[in-house]
Amino acid sequence: MLEVENTFRKFATYGDTAASGNSMTGKNFSKMCKECGVMDGKAVTSIDVDIIFNKVKAKGARTITFAEFQQAMKELCVKRFKNKSAEEALQAVYGLIEGKEPSHVGTTKATKAGGVERLTDTSKYTGTHKERFDESGKGKGLAGREDLTDNSGYVGAYKGAGTYDKTH
Repeated sequence: MLEVENTFRKFATYGDTAASGNSMTGKNFSKMCKECGVMDGKAVTSIDVDIIFNKVKAKGARTITFAEFQQAMKELCVKRFKNKSAEEALQAVYGLIEGKEPSHVGTTKATKAGGVERLTDTSKYTGTHKERFDESGKGKGLAGREDLTDNSGYVGAYKGAGTYDKTH
C-alpha cells in the first residue's frame, strides 16, 4: 500500500510545481490510469475514469485525496477485472499502479532537422540581431533590444572622444 501511495504522490505533483502531493487533479488521475494500464480502452475508457473521478471527489472540489483515490480504485477495479472478485481485482489494479512514475512520452522535443540549426545559430546573426546576443549565444534581454543612449556629449561615431581636455 505504501508503494501505491508513493505512486499517487508522484502523479499528484506531476506538472504542478505548487502541488503538495496530498491531492490529485482529474488530469493527473486520468494520466495515471492511462500510463499504469488501469485504463485499457475497452473495459475502462477515459470517460469511465472521468465519471468515477467526479463521483468520488467532494462536491465543488477540483482534486481528490488519497482516501478518495482508494474509493475510485475500488470502483474501477470491478470494471477492469470483471472475472475476479472485488478484493482480487483491487489487488490486481494496485499491482498495475505500484512503482510507476509519470513518463514524458509524447512531449515535444526540440528539433534539429534541416535549416533549424542554421537559423538558430546566433554566431551567424548579422546587423541589429547580432547586438541582441553575447559571445556564448545567450540573449542580452532589454539591453540587446534598446538603443542605449550615450550621454557623454560626443557624436556616436566620433573617434576622438575624451581628448578635448588634453589638447586645450
